[in-house]
Amino acid sequence: MEILVFVTNVADVKAVRRVQPLLTAIPAIEDWNFDLEDCDHILRIVSNDLPASHVESLLQTAGFDCHELDY
Repeated sequence: MEILVFVTNVADVKAVRRVQPLLTAIPAIEDWNFDLEDCDHILRIVSNDLPASHVESLLQTAGFDCHELDY
């Protein structure tokens, strides 16, 4: 298991609802959540063997900014 952390512009519950079907459709994702209180609207994903670039592309295709956070 690994935890991927992303900076996004998913800023409210309505936007999370738009992203939810995209994230739940990926079998490699065990769990995910957004921290909407954080100024960077952090997305955390618990996964098995999921490239960060796949998540970035998925959200960007849906019209959101998404970049892996270097930590």
